[in-house]
Amino acid sequence: MTPSLAAPPLVLPRATTPRVQALDVVRGLVMVIMALDHIRDFWSITPVRPEDVAHAPALLFLTRWITHFCAPTFVFLSGSSIYLYEQKQPNGAAVSRFLLTRGAWLVLLEVVVFTFILSWNYTLILLLVIYAIGASMVLMAGLRWLPRGLLVGLCGVILAGHNLLPNIQPVTAANAGWALLHNGPFVLPVPGKPVLVAYSLGPWLGVMLAGYLVGPWFRLPLPERNRRLRRAGAGLLVLFGVLRATNWYGDPSPWSVQPQGLLHTALSFVNVTKSPPSLLFVCLTLGVALLLLSRAETATGWLSQVLRTFGQVPFFYYLLHFALVSASAWVWTRLAFGQAVNLAFASPTDWPAGYQPSLARAYLVWAAVVLALYWPCRWYQRFKQHHTYWWLSYL
Repeated sequence: MTPSLAAPPLVLPRATTPRVQALDVVRGLVMVIMALDHIRDFWSITPVRPEDVAHAPALLFLTRWITHFCAPTFVFLSGSSIYLYEQKQPNGAAVSRFLLTRGAWLVLLEVVVFTFILSWNYTLILLLVIYAIGASMVLMAGLRWLPRGLLVGLCGVILAGHNLLPNIQPVTAANAGWALLHNGPFVLPVPGKPVLVAYSLGPWLGVMLAGYLVGPWFRLPLPERNRRLRRAGAGLLVLFGVLRATNWYGDPSPWSVQPQGLLHTALSFVNVTKSPPSLLFVCLTLGVALLLLSRAETATGWLSQVLRTFGQVPFFYYLLHFALVSASAWVWTRLAFGQAVNLAFASPTDWPAGYQPSLARAYLVWAAVVLALYWPCRWYQRFKQHHTYWWLSYL
């Protein structure tokens, strides 16, 4: 399984959270894109890593690359949602309690529910981005009490400085705590049950802090809000371009001229590191996200309504889409190859003899899955609008 699986953003209790259309629309957009990567993992896994510019076809690279925008946008919007929620909740201690319980609940679901849905067993425990979101929320329960200036400094140090730290190799029981904060994907040496840690906590906490600090912008008059979002987004993209062009700092993998030609050279330029998210990865993805947020508040038409529907029920969408993708892959492989094969976790030597990757198949399944998810998501959206049960804030 590639460590690309993304989790849904935090959406706090409906009754106390102001609805900001831009958040819902952008959230819904990246949720739709997210499903493509997960379907590719289960339905069209390839022996070549999509990020391998030297060997991957351009369409395969771009199919993977476009989904890089999902996780950072989710985590960023989670931070903004925390800020908006606490503005409507006069009891600060209650906010922190909610973050503690919701965060712990997400980590538990990652281990118990999503590990099984994704891997079809508990041979390997998964700690993916939903774990990073949950654990970051637990930390935010305490961090939110700190002065804003201190949080700005902490966010800047994390996002701009963590690339100075090397990955720990090998990971042992003695250094596992540090590896959890910064490393790229690794297997945690837990006795009796290996744990795949695909998302390190430190940099993703920095992304959530960034969203939290930008949260006040969403309470400003729309012209001022959009002006700030545009300037910040453009600034991040300019910083990305300057740092990336020089190969000076911000990503462990420098770009280079590719023998295949100009297109692959351009792909090398934008091929930045997601795990852990490098400074340039954050600048590129959040720069685009901020520009989208500056335009989405006034979006109209059927497409924006569909995206808002998905964006208002992110956890329901996330759980349902993974269950549908995983279950349908089980049925497909059993019918096509005589046995159920989890292609996302199987090595190429374990692939069925007749299996061939097909991006066309992945895109077709993607369209079918997104279409099938719309009606149950619309039902759940309306259910949440008419009910205030406490457990709705956890689903």
